[in-house]
Amino acid sequence: MLPLDFFIFLQIILFLFITPGLPRVVIVSHTINYGLKRSVWTALGDVSANIFQGILVVFVIGTLLKDNPEALNLLKWSGVIYILYLAFDTFNANLETIKKAKKKFKTRFSFYKDGFLVAVLSPKAIVFFGTIFSSFIDFNSNYYIQFSILMSTYVVLDFTTLMIYGFAAEKISKWLKGNPKTLNTISACVLVIIALFIAVTQNF
Repeated sequence: MLPLDFFIFLQIILFLFITPGLPRVVIVSHTINYGLKRSVWTALGDVSANIFQGILVVFVIGTLLKDNPEALNLLKWSGVIYILYLAFDTFNANLETIKKAKKKFKTRFSFYKDGFLVAVLSPKAIVFFGTIFSSFIDFNSNYYIQFSILMSTYVVLDFTTLMIYGFAAEKISKWLKGNPKTLNTISACVLVIIALFIAVTQNF
């Protein structure tokens, strides 16, 4: 994995994380209704599910992809298509789910479970780890180290951005509800640019 590949990976996950997708909506909802301290458990559930998904998907795929450039190219183009889909999905997203949150007593485990299930049951996450994430790993070298670097980066940025959403939830929720297209449009455009860059520059 070259430094340029890692830089591209950082851009992809950063823009995915700042986009108000379902895990961010859940964090915002939990923070507004129960407070930031309890929402930490939701974020821990989310990253735990992502680690589980990453290990399961990447290492199963890794045994199939070694010395198979055709499969790697298939993954690359699957990733490009998926990023374009995410751009479309992001552009059409809204935050109406936040309005439907209801207050009730929840244990720490309940918050953890919410975060874990939202992430682990997401087909988008499975496809992400099986296509985009895997495309940045050279399966012909020591991909355990590469996986550890990428997964650690993913988890740290995911947890950090979830907490930023939680911390800022009360202050920005009114603005997001009034101007949902601004952030989504910017993120969608960046995703399209990244997809085109991967399609042109990454060859196996």
